[in-house]
Amino acid sequence: MTIPILFDMDGIILEGPRTEPQVYADAADAALSDFGVSPTPEQRRDLRRHGTDAVERRCAELEIDPDSFWKRKERYASEGTHERLRTGQRGRYDDTDVLADLAERTTIGLVTNNRHQTAEFVADYYDFAFDVVRGRDPTFAGYHRRKPDPYYIEDALASLELDSGDTNNGRRGLYVGDFEKDVTAGTAADLDTVFVRRDHNRGLERPADATYELESLSELPDILEELAAAD
Repeated sequence: MTIPILFDMDGIILEGPRTEPQVYADAADAALSDFGVSPTPEQRRDLRRHGTDAVERRCAELEIDPDSFWKRKERYASEGTHERLRTGQRGRYDDTDVLADLAERTTIGLVTNNRHQTAEFVADYYDFAFDVVRGRDPTFAGYHRRKPDPYYIEDALASLELDSGDTNNGRRGLYVGDFEKDVTAGTAADLDTVFVRRDHNRGLERPADATYELESLSELPDILEELAAAD
């Protein structure tokens, strides 16, 4: 039986829980420059923030299309993130070495709230053998489908076209994350969930619905064997 294992990216594959705020600030500045507008400090501040709340209002004030601005900001944010990875300002966790072993045993995938362009870059840059890679779409709707919404996890599972009979006690596989939103989304997608301890979440309580709590990704092969034996 194939037991797919899907991984969150930030805080699980890449070091640190999220994209640096400065990356989004620089991306907004680059997008604004493309449009040739001169925002007030308040307008620039709102457009630099990572979120959609004030974007439409501020873009309307500047007479630029909010959808186009958002797509450009997302693209520049991806380019900034990729450069940080290339220059070593951000790296991957050492225990991601286990992915090569897991890829030989079962189906693995990457499903993240981060941008799809960056998810694809990470998979290629580190030569991870993911069977599916899914990140958020560069649209307002795509942003609002992030976890804890299970949308991207369910989309990734659908693309794998797994046999409907491939389940473990009614679950379709594992989702590995570092925050409660990951556990919530994975559970909603009928997956067992793995809550991994990292430096940034040491002070958090284990999410109530988490199936497993691990100190390292290197423990995953043992779980895979346990599930296979229980089938």
